[in-house]
Amino acid sequence: MQVNVIMNAGTVDLRLSGRFDFNAHREFRNAYEPAIADAQVRALNVDMGGVDYLDSSALGMLLMLRDKAGAANKAVALINVHGQVKQVLEIVNFGKIFRIA
Repeated sequence: MQVNVIMNAGTVDLRLSGRFDFNAHREFRNAYEPAIADAQVRALNVDMGGVDYLDSSALGMLLMLRDKAGAANKAVALINVHGQVKQVLEIVNFGKIFRIA
């Protein structure tokens, strides 16, 4: 998986592409940790438009991001969710804990 980080006026977009699975945990964490630590950042968008697969460890990574962001008073949204990825997120009721667009 690849992660591109785009900062824009207090919002960070994490654009993911490829397989979002356990092998991506270090890259994903390294992408979001600076945003969590940055006092200027108020929100993080996880852009999943390029994700073609995610597994249970990816779900865990998203939950960990939500917890760390929440502790830092930052909002997290999952955006550009479609196809199989959207189905998985609906099955596990992530719509109740994330804003999904």
